[in-house]
Amino acid sequence: MVPNKIAIATVSLGQHATHRLDQKILAAAQHGFAGIELVYSDLSAYAEKNKLSMSTAAETIKGLCAKHKLAIVSLAPFENFEGSTTPLEKRLEIAQHWIRIARNLGALYLQIPSHYKADEDESAGDEALRISDLQKLADIGSAEQPIVSIAYEALSWGTHYSTWEDSLYVVEKVNRSNFGLCLDNFHVITKLWASAFRPSGKLPNADNDLAQSLYRFRDHCPLDKIFYLQFSDGELFDPPFSDKHPWYLQGEAPEFTWSKHARPFPLESELGGYMPVVDIARTWIVESGFEGWVSLEVFDRRMRDEGFSVDTAARRGIESWRKVKAELEVPQET
Repeated sequence: MVPNKIAIATVSLGQHATHRLDQKILAAAQHGFAGIELVYSDLSAYAEKNKLSMSTAAETIKGLCAKHKLAIVSLAPFENFEGSTTPLEKRLEIAQHWIRIARNLGALYLQIPSHYKADEDESAGDEALRISDLQKLADIGSAEQPIVSIAYEALSWGTHYSTWEDSLYVVEKVNRSNFGLCLDNFHVITKLWASAFRPSGKLPNADNDLAQSLYRFRDHCPLDKIFYLQFSDGELFDPPFSDKHPWYLQGEAPEFTWSKHARPFPLESELGGYMPVVDIARTWIVESGFEGWVSLEVFDRRMRDEGFSVDTAARRGIESWRKVKAELEVPQET
């Protein structure tokens, strides 16, 4: 059996201005999710629409989630923090605000992706400085009760850290009990296995490289440093991606472009999903014995339409997770 509680990111329930946060919470609860990852922009829009301060909005949403028996797994994403050339005092002021809102929400984690601004003016190259910044962030999270833990995620287009091994290295260097891993299968797959530029959708040594990564995970990734897991699929580009594609933006990493537009729920092959999501889930969950939170974080361009239904997204999401669970519960040949 797969014992994990399942959550869904609020951005994965609708991306149009009419898709309200309270609607998303209700839909998630009605379709059987146990938690949400709360995207800051959704909370900000809710606060603005209801003429509330962010702190008051957070307290209101905390109460609404409690009413519907939904945990708030994380507040996300706190982007481009470590190593930025923006003055540290300013960045720490912003960090204190985010962590205060996370406490107001009762969120377990503040989720922080690895720095991805490629401009040298935006991302300092000194590793000691980056680690020190993240230590300060973790210390803000643990300075008051309840403790807010920091879930660090390596983006496949990250400037300095782009693999799960990189993120584990950072976690070990930061060396704080409230600083651990958010592992996202999309970033592992688009780093090692998938290609938007090839008709096959795969890198030349894709299967072997992914298999080796999963072997290393089994041998070297400590369970107590995994805070939670994220899953999505990715659409095959047909025709392959190029600078002629309507989504192409000069200077933007193709993996980032892919992530923003074409990440359906796991196993939605009818929408072009083709990635080896189950292989990763089997290693990360079943073989490792991880029993913590799993979240669905998808970015589906169809959800930007006003006519798209939040309820449809919640239904698709829970059906997707049931498919994944069914695959994971099939005994494997030895």
